[in-house]
Parts: sequence; C-alpha cells; structure tokens
Amino acid sequence: MSKVQPISLKNEPEHAPERERRGIQSIEVGGEILKVLASEPRPMALKDLVKAANMPSGKIHPYLVSFAKIGLVAQDPFTGYYLLGPMAIQLGLTSLQTLNPVREATPFAEALAQETTHSVAIAVWGNLGPVIVQLIDASYPVHTNIRTGSVMSLVNTATGRVFSAFLPRKLIEKMMLEDRIRLGPDIAHPLEEKVVEGLIEEARTRKLSRGINHPTPGVVSFSAPVFDYSGNIVLAITIMGPTGTFDADWDGRVAKALRVCAEAISKRLGHHAT
Repeated sequence: MSKVQPISLKNEPEHAPERERRGIQSIEVGGEILKVLASEPRPMALKDLVKAANMPSGKIHPYLVSFAKIGLVAQDPFTGYYLLGPMAIQLGLTSLQTLNPVREATPFAEALAQETTHSVAIAVWGNLGPVIVQLIDASYPVHTNIRTGSVMSLVNTATGRVFSAFLPRKLIEKMMLEDRIRLGPDIAHPLEEKVVEGLIEEARTRKLSRGINHPTPGVVSFSAPVFDYSGNIVLAITIMGPTGTFDADWDGRVAKALRVCAEAISKRLGHHAT
C-alpha cells in the first residue's frame, strides 16, 4: 500500500529541469542531524548522535557549532550533551500556532478518496457533536444522508464513536444520553447501550471504528481519529462505500489506507505515535 503523500516532488512537471530540483546538500545534511535531535526526548551524547545520524563525528561537529551559533542547537554545560536550542523551539511553536487541522487534512483526504475511489469525509467537534466540514465525493453514486454540515450521532455512527472513544467522558456523557432525542428520526434503529460501549472500546483499541449497514442500510464506513501534538483528537477521517463492493475487513485495503492517511495527518500536526 502506497503512503499518502499530498506534498511531494510528484506535483512538479515530469520533466522539470534538474536545476529546479537541486537543493543545497549541506542544508539537507544538517536537516538530518536536527531530525535526529528532534526525535529524541532527552539530550544526546555526541557518540549517540553520530550513531543515530550514521555520520562521522568530524562531519557532524561543524554543523553543531554553526547550529549552536544561531540557536538551533544547545549544549548542556555540565554533560556536554546536545539538544534542540531556543530558535528550534520557537520555530516549532510558531508552526503549531499557524497549523489549521482541516486545511492540513484536506489534501490527505483527497488523496485517500482518489486512491480508493470511495467517499471521504472530515469531521470536527462542534457544539452539537461531530460535524462534517469536508466531503469528497466518490467516483460513483453513494446513497447517504451525509452532507457538509451534517451532525453525526455519537453512538450510532463510526464517526461519532471515534470521538466518543478519544474525547474525555465527562465532555460527552450528557450528549450521549441526549443523542437519540437530539437526532430524532435520522437514526431509525438505535443501538443498545451495551453494544455501543463495546463498539466504543473497540474503536479505542483499534483506533478505528466501523459501521456496516448502520445507520444507513447498504453502506459500510470506517472512521479513524487524527491527533495533534498534545495527543488530543482534533478530527476524524471517515471513508464510506456500498456494501458488497467496499472492503469491510479490519485489515483490508480500505482500512489500511485509512490508517495510513490518519497517521500521516497526525504526524503533520506534530503527533508522535507511542
């Protein structure tokens, strides 16, 4: 399964001149060193940095000196270990402040829809619960009531159960009790409480929720959570298609593509999977 990569050199003309693609090699090498430091939760000894970056110390040390001068790297005065400096921290904070989860997720969702040919929706948490804010239509007709602006049931939809699984229980408890009344006839056959709790626990364990012929007969859906840098759920990606032609297996092609998509967006938002 190919990974979803909405931002890549593939967007360039196929025969783009080499001079348009050529970068500065020393910056790319320095970036690898910074990447290693960013991936470690603790300051690193030079020998460990050398091993992780797979570069000789004589090559790494000049980069560390230059990075230290501009604040990208700092050195502990007592241990001599290296860590990210104040400039790197400021760059990270600025990036997080300007990130818009829906904007960042949209290219990934579009790529997922193109790859699978199925409908893909992005949902965020609203005043009344999960609300669809982006809908990419399938390459074929799909008969559902989902539209941009639709509020999804917390207990009777795959999208809602993803939020139920990863939001604080106190935040959603009352809303879950009111779910059936609030959504009225949109859910013709609501699930029993014990069934719902089992499905929510399943979503929490798998980081994926599935709906088959419910709430819409003839439609299968998977929904996956997207997390931000603090580990909080910020949106859900849902993919749906008709029963019979849609791969409904937990480890099938569609589920795997959705997981890759959700993980890629989470990574883009600064989340580090544990």
